[in-house]
Amino acid sequence: MKIKKLKTFEIIGVLLSIFIGSALHFVFEWSGYQKIVALIAAVNESTWEHLKLGFWPLLFWTIIEYFVFRKKIRNFFFSKFMTLLSFCISVPLIFYTYTFILGDNYLPLDILTFIISVILGQYFGYKIMTSSKNYNLEKIGVILIAIMVIKFLLFSYFPPKILLFKDPVTSGYGIVNNKNY
Repeated sequence: MKIKKLKTFEIIGVLLSIFIGSALHFVFEWSGYQKIVALIAAVNESTWEHLKLGFWPLLFWTIIEYFVFRKKIRNFFFSKFMTLLSFCISVPLIFYTYTFILGDNYLPLDILTFIISVILGQYFGYKIMTSSKNYNLEKIGVILIAIMVIKFLLFSYFPPKILLFKDPVTSGYGIVNNKNY
């Protein structure tokens, strides 16, 4: 496998994830507030719902890459788990840090947080895939990705009552507190 081809795919993954993720911010409203759409699209302004904007496009890209590179890349599923995990950690870390420092959130910085987090996630995954070390964690990677998927689906309808899931606009949690649903 050529590293250049993989790098090209990772860059395309970043661009598509940013584009699709940006659209997912509005898809729930565009769907007429269809409950099924809430599984993948943001239903409120909570940090958790914004994690969906990157998680689902990055996971979708993982599936595409699997069919292209499945037998050519060492550590594929472990690296893709690390991609998803890095994204999910960096969004709240950057967001809560900058809002603590500035005292409020600002749309341009929110967008920049999303973009930086997608890039960081893809970068970390790429570094693991191109590492000469074989972590031998493929089965664990698959299991951890599956757990993440289940949590994203479950928490769409049953969010824990903690800050990460709280909508700062309505002070509600999840889809059941969306005034349009």
